[in-house]
Amino acid sequence: MLKLNNLALCALALLPIVLTAQTLVTSAAQAQTANDHRADEAAIEQVMKQYHAAILAHDGTTLSGLFLPDANLWLNVLTDSAYAKAQAKSAAAQKVRVSNYRDFAKLVSTTPKSFDPEHSNVVIHTDGTIAAVYFEFVFNVDGKANNRSSETWQLVKAADGWRIASIIYSSEPPA
Repeated sequence: MLKLNNLALCALALLPIVLTAQTLVTSAAQAQTANDHRADEAAIEQVMKQYHAAILAHDGTTLSGLFLPDANLWLNVLTDSAYAKAQAKSAAAQKVRVSNYRDFAKLVSTTPKSFDPEHSNVVIHTDGTIAAVYFEFVFNVDGKANNRSSETWQLVKAADGWRIASIIYSSEPPA
């Protein structure tokens, strides 16, 4: 009976040590996950900065390199009020306009106009493999707001880093 009591006492004495070790391992894993998450968010923010810099520099090649090579989804969706205005001008107006990043990169490379997109209220959601970025934007052309509204990007973490898979934005051009 004495052996059982000693064994029970040893087990009770070791229990706090085991629980503390388990808590430390869990805390270390959570800290690593948080660090990985922050690193992914920083890398996605860097993609956004490269996107902006490429537009300012009229560098369609760099801009294209931010996308998955086969990505082809680029949607411009007029807000209800912008669509009503467009329909008043032309019955053939489209609410949803489909394009792709290649067309935008070509425009950026060839236009003599100054483009300057502004992003605000950026929210990034990621699991480290895929990401969604949502933000408000103002797209300035030659120093004047040409379009504004909200935009979302879908990104994937490819073998060579984060790449944009699609861009969808609502559009509220000035009257």
